[in-house]
Amino acid sequence: MSPAPAAGAGPARPGRLSSVLRRGRRKISEILSRTRIDLVYSRRYQLHLSGAAYDPLRGERILGFLDSAGLLGEVHTPEPASFRLLRRVHDDAYLESLNQPGALLKIVGWEIPDDQADRFLEAQRAMVAGTVLAAHLALESEGIAANLGGGFHHAFAGRGERFCALNDLAVAVADLRWHGSEEKILVIDLDLHDGDGTRALFADDPTVHTLSIHNRTNREARPDAVEATLVELSGHAGDVGSIGDGAYLEAVRAHVPAALERFRPDLVFYLAGCDPAADDEIGDWEISAAGLLARDQFVAACVREPAGSGGRVLPLVVLLAGGYGPNAWRYGARFLSALLNRGVALEPPTTEEALVMRYRSLARGYGERELTGEPPATSDVDDWGLTEEDVGAALGGPRRPRRLLGYYSRQGLELALERTGFLDRLRAKGFERPTIDLELDNPAGDTVRIFASPARRERLIELRLRIDRRVAPGLALLRLEWLLLQNPRAQFTEERPRLPGQEHPGLGMLQEAVALLILACDRLQLDGLVFVPAHFHTAIQGRRELRFLEPADEARFRALERILEGVALPAASRALAEGRIVDARTGEPFAWQPAPMVLPVSEALRQRLQGSEYERQVAEAAGRYDLVMKT
Repeated sequence: MSPAPAAGAGPARPGRLSSVLRRGRRKISEILSRTRIDLVYSRRYQLHLSGAAYDPLRGERILGFLDSAGLLGEVHTPEPASFRLLRRVHDDAYLESLNQPGALLKIVGWEIPDDQADRFLEAQRAMVAGTVLAAHLALESEGIAANLGGGFHHAFAGRGERFCALNDLAVAVADLRWHGSEEKILVIDLDLHDGDGTRALFADDPTVHTLSIHNRTNREARPDAVEATLVELSGHAGDVGSIGDGAYLEAVRAHVPAALERFRPDLVFYLAGCDPAADDEIGDWEISAAGLLARDQFVAACVREPAGSGGRVLPLVVLLAGGYGPNAWRYGARFLSALLNRGVALEPPTTEEALVMRYRSLARGYGERELTGEPPATSDVDDWGLTEEDVGAALGGPRRPRRLLGYYSRQGLELALERTGFLDRLRAKGFERPTIDLELDNPAGDTVRIFASPARRERLIELRLRIDRRVAPGLALLRLEWLLLQNPRAQFTEERPRLPGQEHPGLGMLQEAVALLILACDRLQLDGLVFVPAHFHTAIQGRRELRFLEPADEARFRALERILEGVALPAASRALAEGRIVDARTGEPFAWQPAPMVLPVSEALRQRLQGSEYERQVAEAAGRYDLVMKT
């Protein structure tokens, strides 16, 4: 066991980070261009728990990004690990206890419903099997295999901790041993947290060395392991001595090559946790995106470069490990794009853009007739090809609309919601039997409602849509007249208080709903999405991608954004409702004025909202507003 170096071990030399990046790119380009890389993922990995900081779609977003970049090949899908496999690592009594009510309280930190407990265990069993599969693939190909999940290093033989119920890495090693493998294995654990469960499981095994560079060491978890290197770097975000790129990369560059040289492994597991990132919702370090990419590329180059691994090119298993918040996926996406793109990392899009890319990728597999319900062009059925509308017209009755927006049949809409995983997300939130209703004869627009069950007592989603060709002359827009996303089983809290117009807390699926509407614009060849927000909080939630159609309205909203910068959304909404936002020139309270906001899909509309003329008009109108907030 190596001694833990002092916090902030040595300042970074000028230009050190850039030189590390250049060297990493050069080595990866030379070495990995001839490397086979296997990706492992299953939709069973998705787990939606309210209150959890992790992103259940982390792996999905990575795959969507790689696919859009033309880098995605075959993806291997594992089946959940059997209990026979899990017993090679975990105690029988512990595995049996996981089926008891409340068993996950100590692991998750709060009580979760039984159905979600089952999903939690299913997701972790699937990721365990993914790590097992990745280990075999890496050894067989002598290349790289990446499991887009896993890294549960806080799971011990007889207990789980901190969201880790099953130790996937230990199960993978046990399975390799069961199949006769005798390889020496190095675990490079660069998750922010101490890999205590993994170290404890291999504490007496001289064939497995664990290297963990982390923020705090768990002194109770076998620090006396026969093969372990513990590197503790203390320092918290915001502190003078907080861990940044310099100290972190110095530690990585010192300890990773040393472990490879001394231990001389035959296989390497790399836990590429991104929770050291400055924007991580749980982490307390301040590592930049460039710093984490430099770390990942340095580790890969050391393992895959003969000079760095004792003259051999070693098989490498990559696990995502920790990473919390909506942007966690982007770190793994950069790293994997570099592995798949001859060492050149591609910059991922925003999380919102990635969701649309993923849905578009899935939509490419839809046939038009699947969505519209149209029969084949030729048919040997004996109904003369008559439709319900034809029969109604022949009998003198009105033609009843059958398709949403004149295109989607009810079955086609349900198919799209299933294939994108939208309905699965509702099920994961505890709504096991979501039921879709359509109202297609309202002149104000077509209405979609989704209820929690066939009883239709709990309304989750309601939206009213129509095609608008007037609000922006020369363009056709999908107009969202009304949107309701609510969770009738949730409660308002101090952290999530009731906002104007809310009967229940939000459903947390606005991004997914907007992404589906963008797909509808694609399918119907519409220029974009338009809606008129009735409240400030509605407008601000879609602000990243939307602009007001008229420059004067955009200027007015930007003035409001400036005065409310840094103010929490509930407090901002209250300030507006209470008339505490005032015009400094007149002293009159600022009143919210609904106006059309647009999300562009076509290039024509994008140019209109992002061009220099639009910005000139916004700047010209900005002088009309001088807002202040009264305390």
